[in-house]
Amino acid sequence: MEHKQLGSTGTRVSPLCLGTMTYGTPEWREWVLDEASSRPFIKKALDNGINFFDTADMYSKGESERVVGKALTDYADREDFVLATKVYNPMGDGPNNRGLSRKHIMHAIDASLARLGADHVDLYQIHRFDYDTPVEEFMEALHDVVKAGKARYIGASSMYAWQFAKCQEIAARNSWTRFVTMQPMYNLVYREEEREMLPLCADQGVGVIPWSPLARGVLAGKTQGTGGQSKRSQTDQMTEKWKLGAAESDDSIVGALREVAEARGVSMAQIALAWVAAHPQVTAPIVGASKQRHLDDAVAAMDIALTEDEKSKLEAPYAPHRIAGHE
Repeated sequence: MEHKQLGSTGTRVSPLCLGTMTYGTPEWREWVLDEASSRPFIKKALDNGINFFDTADMYSKGESERVVGKALTDYADREDFVLATKVYNPMGDGPNNRGLSRKHIMHAIDASLARLGADHVDLYQIHRFDYDTPVEEFMEALHDVVKAGKARYIGASSMYAWQFAKCQEIAARNSWTRFVTMQPMYNLVYREEEREMLPLCADQGVGVIPWSPLARGVLAGKTQGTGGQSKRSQTDQMTEKWKLGAAESDDSIVGALREVAEARGVSMAQIALAWVAAHPQVTAPIVGASKQRHLDDAVAAMDIALTEDEKSKLEAPYAPHRIAGHE
C-alpha cells in the first residue's frame, strides 16, 4: 500500500484511515464491538498496511481510545502508526466537560493520552467548531498542546469553509500552529464540500480525510431504518437526520453505483470508496469495519482505477443538498 503525505507535512500515511467509533463498548451504542471483538480488526488493518487510525474522546465515552491505544501498543511500534483523536463533544454533565475552551482542551488532551497509554498523539482534531469560545482562545490552546509535545499536528472536522479560513488566519497572524487536515463528510450522495471546502484545502495545502465515504452504509447498498440488515442501520438516527440516500437523485446515484459495481464484478462499497479516494485533494478516506469483509472491501478499493466514463456515470445524477454534518 503506497503512502501519501499528510497534507503538506512530512508525515506519511496509508491511503486508508481506520475509523474506530465501532470499537469500545456496546454499553455506549448497541452496535459497538467490545474490546475482544475489536482487536482483530485493528490487527488486520496493520497487517494490510494501514498505519493511520482515527478515534475520539467521545467514542464509547473514552473506552474507544483505551481499546485502540492498547491494541496498537500491543501490535506495533509507536513510530509505525499515526494516531489521531478529537476533542469537543460532551464527556460529562458539567458545563466545562465539553467544547473548545482552554480549560477543556487542556484537560481533554491529558485524559485522552492517559486512556490511549501514549505520551502524544500525531493528530489532535477539533470535532466541530465551537460557537461559544473565541477562535483565539482555542487556537492558542491547541498551539500550546503542540508546543508541549502532546500532539505533533492539529486538524479540524466538519464546519463551514469561512470558519476554517478564520481559524487558519488567526493562527497565522499570531504565529500559532495551523491545521494540517480537514475531516469533512464527503461521498457520492453528499458532495457539498466540493463547493468551497475542498478548493480551500487545495489552495492551503491541507490534507482531507473524509468521514462517511459510504454515506453510513447507503452506498454499500444497505437498507436503512427498521428494515436494515445491521443493528447500526436499524438504529442510526444520523442517517435520517442528514437525509442520506433520501433524495430522488440519491436513488439514481445508488442505481448507477450498482451498475458499475456489477459490471466490474465487485461490491458497491469498493466502487464508492474508490471514487472518494481518487479525488486529488483526498489523503485518506476514514473507513469503519465491524465485519472482516468491510476491511477487505476497503483494501481492495485502493486497486480500482475508475474510468472517466464510470466517474461520469456516478457523478451525473447529483443534485445540491442541504448542508449536513455540522449544521
